[in-house]
Amino acid sequence: MEASEASHQIIADLLEARTGQHLTESRRWRVNSALAGIFRTHGISNVDQLVCLLAAPPRGPESPDLSQEVVEALLNNETYFFRDKPTFDQLPGEILPELAQRRQSTRRLSIWSAGCSTGQEVYSIAMLFAEQAERWQGWTIDILGTDISNRAINAARSGLYSQFEVQRGLGVTQMLRHFDETPNGWQVRENVRQMVRFSQHNLLSQHYPGRIPFDLVLCRNVLLYFDRSTRADAFARLAGAVMPDGFLMLGAGETAVGQTDRFVPTSRRASFFEPAPQPALQPGSPLLQKSA
Repeated sequence: MEASEASHQIIADLLEARTGQHLTESRRWRVNSALAGIFRTHGISNVDQLVCLLAAPPRGPESPDLSQEVVEALLNNETYFFRDKPTFDQLPGEILPELAQRRQSTRRLSIWSAGCSTGQEVYSIAMLFAEQAERWQGWTIDILGTDISNRAINAARSGLYSQFEVQRGLGVTQMLRHFDETPNGWQVRENVRQMVRFSQHNLLSQHYPGRIPFDLVLCRNVLLYFDRSTRADAFARLAGAVMPDGFLMLGAGETAVGQTDRFVPTSRRASFFEPAPQPALQPGSPLLQKSA
């Protein structure tokens, strides 16, 4: 095995160990371009030299974590407002009204966007509620966005986007309604920002980021980067994070069918899945006897 091939494998193993993402051969072409900024910062020119730096002891307790820099650079943070609009339109058209009926007694909705990148998906959801403010008056709406990338989460928290970013998926009317133009870019308005919160979280962690399951979980275009075994683990964790009568929303090109037995498709709704019914405990079950 040539040194450069071995070095690429070390980088791939690092990414998989930290994030669960599998760097397939078809994706390895982008490694050098993704790491170009790190090469410039550290005065190196290739992956072999980078691997040598990763193997060197840290210079001090306050020195940057180079391995984390590498992982952050390799993550695909592609996102934009109202991504896959035909799929996204099902939220205000069908999913949210149905959840509103189911939660009428508590008038609370909790939503988790897993792998939210720089926050456009989270703010898109908040805009849906802001545009139907009268319909949701008196409700408590909690929208959480998480991502494994600390850099992406910091960008999401700022709610500040460039002209290019804000034009991707938004019409002029929405831009003017939900953003203020500033010298530094377009800032999400306070009435939208107050509905959302962000935190760093690894989807493969043992615990989901909340005290109780969510009514709606969005995990779009994240599972694509996992191998089959890791994807099954992710579905198991997602199943624990969704209320029994809640929904899981995947990306337009993703499905749970044939990937897991923890979710089943919803009728007539592309990309939306429900937790599979759990088998009832039979009489004589040890669990029933223990609780009796």
